[in-house]
Amino acid sequence: MYNFFVDERARVGGSFSISGKDHNHICNVLRMQIGDTFLVSCAGTSSLCRLKFIGDDALEAEIVEEDYRNTELPVRFYLFQGLPKGDKLELIIQKTVELGVAGIIPVEMSRCVMKLDDKKKKARRERWQSIAESAAKQSKRNVIPEVSDVMTYKQAMEKAAEMDLFLVPYENERGMAETREALSRMKPGMSVGILVGPEGGFDEKEIELARQAGAAVISLGKRILRAETAAVTAVGLGMLHVEMNLDGGEQ
Repeated sequence: MYNFFVDERARVGGSFSISGKDHNHICNVLRMQIGDTFLVSCAGTSSLCRLKFIGDDALEAEIVEEDYRNTELPVRFYLFQGLPKGDKLELIIQKTVELGVAGIIPVEMSRCVMKLDDKKKKARRERWQSIAESAAKQSKRNVIPEVSDVMTYKQAMEKAAEMDLFLVPYENERGMAETREALSRMKPGMSVGILVGPEGGFDEKEIELARQAGAAVISLGKRILRAETAAVTAVGLGMLHVEMNLDGGEQ
């Protein structure tokens, strides 16, 4: 079933008015007909809707069932991702949004190969946010996670210090005891930051600054993972723990 996102202004009584690119997609790409059903996500909840009317510039989606499906996790995961080279961040955004991440913060770190000027940062962020929206639609999310502006490491640590729990998977960390302990500390309603380094990994000074920000330095296992693999693994590990143990799966 297809899923579309609208803001609260689109709701009129018991229906949603959909225009713009989603109107075009529904009518000209999907070629939906009157009576077809799909999901509309608005203000954090999704409603089952039926196509009621198709106009030249907008269509009307009648609400059949409100609060139809809650796909959001009871723990909010925020991925702090050291900028990887090329288009790897696009894959990371797509997959972690599917896994349920609440937000993604690109971070400039000492071993990042990619260097972006202000103009490129703006263009990349627009591209990254578009990927997050597409992934949210595909995975039937109730919200579109925000991809923030690129942050310096100092800015990222200031934001990370606001998290209820801050995790740093580090290739030099040995043993899974700290990982198990960190997972056990997760509770519904918490915000959990996860910092993943770029291809070159972490500088030791960055690890020390993360510890000062309250980070629990954890392991993802005995093998050395690529940056994109580490990001997906870390978020997936948290998602799976929450779904299995914190009533996140029986929605």
